Amino acid sequence: MLVLMLLAAATLRLCPLARAQPLCSIRTVRTGRMFHVGQQTPGDHLYFSSATARLIKHPCKKNIALYLGKQLFFSRDNFESSLLPFSIPTSMQVGIPEVTSAHFASSVLLLVVNRKVYIYDYETGSWNASIGIKHPVSHISGDNCCYSKHPFCLDISNSVFAYLLGDLTSQTNIYFSNTQGYRFQKYAHERQAELVGTLGGVFSFHSLSQIGLLLIDQGKAKFGYSDHPVNHSLGMSFDYNGTLDILITPGQKGILIFWCENSLLISRGAGQLVDSVPVQEQHRILYSSISEANVTIHSVAANENELAVLTRENNLYYGSLGLLSSFLIKFADQNIWSQEAVLMFTDLGILEILTPLPDLVFPAFDFQKCCVNIQATLMDPQLQVDFCKAMVSNPYSLGLQAVIYEESYTYDGNTKYRLNISLRQQHHSGRADPNFTSSIKRPTISTITLDIANKEISCVDLKPLTALISVGCDLEKRIIIQNEISACSKGILNPVALQDNYSYIIEKEAYDPNFRRQRATKDLVVYYPYEELGCPLLVYYDTPWKPVVELWRGGKFQEFIEAEYVLLEVNGLFTYTYSLTARTALCTSQPQNWTTIIENAGDKGPFTWDRENYVSCHDPNNDAPLKWPNVPYQILGGPTANKVTFEERNGIYVFFISIVDPYYSYCHLQTTFSIYVYGAFPLPLFPSEISIFLLMVGILLSVWLAYIIPKMLRAEQGHRFQGFWSSLCRRGPLNDSRPSNCNRKPQPKHYLIGYGDTDQQTVE
Repeated sequence: MLVLMLLAAATLRLCPLARAQPLCSIRTVRTGRMFHVGQQTPGDHLYFSSATARLIKHPCKKNIALYLGKQLFFSRDNFESSLLPFSIPTSMQVGIPEVTSAHFASSVLLLVVNRKVYIYDYETGSWNASIGIKHPVSHISGDNCCYSKHPFCLDISNSVFAYLLGDLTSQTNIYFSNTQGYRFQKYAHERQAELVGTLGGVFSFHSLSQIGLLLIDQGKAKFGYSDHPVNHSLGMSFDYNGTLDILITPGQKGILIFWCENSLLISRGAGQLVDSVPVQEQHRILYSSISEANVTIHSVAANENELAVLTRENNLYYGSLGLLSSFLIKFADQNIWSQEAVLMFTDLGILEILTPLPDLVFPAFDFQKCCVNIQATLMDPQLQVDFCKAMVSNPYSLGLQAVIYEESYTYDGNTKYRLNISLRQQHHSGRADPNFTSSIKRPTISTITLDIANKEISCVDLKPLTALISVGCDLEKRIIIQNEISACSKGILNPVALQDNYSYIIEKEAYDPNFRRQRATKDLVVYYPYEELGCPLLVYYDTPWKPVVELWRGGKFQEFIEAEYVLLEVNGLFTYTYSLTARTALCTSQPQNWTTIIENAGDKGPFTWDRENYVSCHDPNNDAPLKWPNVPYQILGGPTANKVTFEERNGIYVFFISIVDPYYSYCHLQTTFSIYVYGAFPLPLFPSEISIFLLMVGILLSVWLAYIIPKMLRAEQGHRFQGFWSSLCRRGPLNDSRPSNCNRKPQPKHYLIGYGDTDQQTVE
């Protein structure tokens, strides 16, 4: 019994001793003494505007990171070598080299230096200044997609916003770039003029397929969103104490971390709901928020599934970013804080506290690293695994149904389960309210995450399974116009001549360069692009026509397209119309047309009619009144039998075609093709009205002359007229002495008939 008591006492003493062990092992990276770090590049040394240091890691390239403090350090190896302070070339002429924001956009590093955006391509070592920003900016934001090199994933990485933090939201200038920040253009939020408060940030919430603006007003903050169905109202408000740094965790899950010195908040729904992060101890809530612990937050780090917080009181907190809830636990105290220290996750469950150290001999800085093995630090109790839980980040786009059942048994008698997850687009589920679902016209992205319910925080290695779902375009799809009978196969056009820099003329009366069906001022010479269009399809002018559109995928024919589409002659020819009007097409509202589409397009160009801005006149929700029922109905395909009819003109037409039915495909299925219209008679020199008038005048004049001339000839004046012409004919021409034959009666021939020697008689 005494032995047991001594053993128990010894065990109780071992627990505090174990907790007293060092939290992390400290080492110093000092390669400047052993390796040549290179000469200091000429330029301006950059420094961070905040007194508290920050660290930004590239979400996809795990070894690339940027330290921001009194000096900036750019590392390609997670600071495993000594580094010179990061500088910008003097040729950039930045003025004050103060950095207020930084962001990795795919393969480049973006920096806001002295209210301007600069790009550092770390693969080539080149610097550039961004183009298109006309106003001062202080911050940039974006996201990176690490799943694949699929175009939709690359678009996420290339998209960047630039803005001025703290500016009045209704009047601020926001800039957007889809070129990694090389070129910006102004971003127009649909309801920006109505938004109240100052701007706290602009973010691309790809997990929700929304653009979010953080609005700050009287100590409260909330998000405003760009698109249906969440753009009709703002997110839930939350306390905004000080200027919050906002971390978007990798993986497009929609998890946001908001923090400042005395506040730590989290959102799992791209800002729609924001909650505080409690502090837990032994399965009970110690503090409902870390701010209640009376600590000052110095640095925060997060990866896909983990969260770490370092305070100035030498406290280190750790938490997991679970599907349903997150909380922090406090690790043992150790002297780990300094003004220049930052947190950095280098791997799953591996946390480093990084501090740059100036070297007394070399210009390069060394780095002190305090490495924390999270899995070894946490207690490891026996796991009681519950059924798995699944969640999608964008319920407005995707719905799921999960079914779990027993499949078999293991050799040691444990039950094996199978989990089947079915995803379905909300528009086609038949259960979602249209006011809840995202617009069918916009491609969306969602992540699906599978995790263990009520998983212990010590299960660091059991990370959730995540997949990125794109509800969008299959880029292997394309459309082709069927061309079985061409102008070349019928001998009307010569394919050799078409390839030899062939050109043709469009009359000024037949085209409008502004696509408003107004006559041009001069003829147009068009060079035919044979390599792009091939030989034109042959079409008879007097037969209503529409193209046969084929859908192809990956080089294989899929189907004939019966969806709605539109045509526009690319050179402005308007010598064609449509067989149906808005009335005969049975429209219940005023249909769209190219004129209104081009007017609304602004400087985007004329070819902007697509699935995103198309509104069907047969849609019962379209409330545009049918004011002009006799206008041509310019949509082909779909429920109508509309066709194109041509005027009496032969020649080549080059058409742009766009599939506008939003329910057919998320792709912008567009192409150009050519036709040759034949069979029309040459255009008359005069308008038909003038020709008919002259013909009628000629007929009436002929009838009048046939009546009046014989009557005049029998009158006295007629005899005089005949005598005048007879005398004129007898005179003959002045230069000819021979008698004129005009108006001469034939002279009778005389025959002498003799009857003997004496009697003679003349016979005529």
